[in-house]
Amino acid sequence: MGTLYVVGLPIGNLEDITFRALKVLKEVDLILSEDTRVISKLLKHYDINNNILSYHQHSSDEKKFKILNYLQQGKNIALVTDAGTPGISDPGNELIDFLYRAGFCKVEVVPGVSALTAALSVCGFRTNNFVFLGFLPKKKKHKTITRVKDLGFTFAFFESPKRVLNSLVFLKEIFGGEKRVLVARELTKIYETLYRGSIDSVIDELSCGKIRGELVVVVEGE
Repeated sequence: MGTLYVVGLPIGNLEDITFRALKVLKEVDLILSEDTRVISKLLKHYDINNNILSYHQHSSDEKKFKILNYLQQGKNIALVTDAGTPGISDPGNELIDFLYRAGFCKVEVVPGVSALTAALSVCGFRTNNFVFLGFLPKKKKHKTITRVKDLGFTFAFFESPKRVLNSLVFLKEIFGGEKRVLVARELTKIYETLYRGSIDSVIDELSCGKIRGELVVVVEGE
């Protein structure tokens, strides 16, 4: 029986990868990647030549069985996502659940970077307890945020450049404009920017120009 390695990758800066992750990517029989073009850039950077198979949210059950068959044949497989750690707001969790349900249990984690923990580490808010919401739901958003507010915990979510201002305005309606937030943009990349302060002040900063890149929003708890 082979092993499925769940491998954390950099979220931007290619140097943010562990020695163990590079060793696994080099030695496994197959790498499962959300976008083969993205992983190819990293593999080329580290001079790693290996077989890549695409696996993403639209992959069929047939492909899941194909992957299971490879593992049952004794092949070792690395599961990666485009950036960060697989299985967190990522279709990799469906594959892992499928394999567990099929009776396969040789899964090992090769931990790495996560945009979530990276943003929490620099927010300066209390994070003894926190809630991660993934991407805010389009429906029942008010109910979700109200529940988190009642807990009083710091919470974080991923957001797109197109929606971030609307989300901040929505948060202002719930918490008031003085509530402190952090919006982390393009973490670990050249244009990494941290917008920290009251919701009103962050809205003002973000409204000054066009917003680009990947974003994590952290809202301070009570």
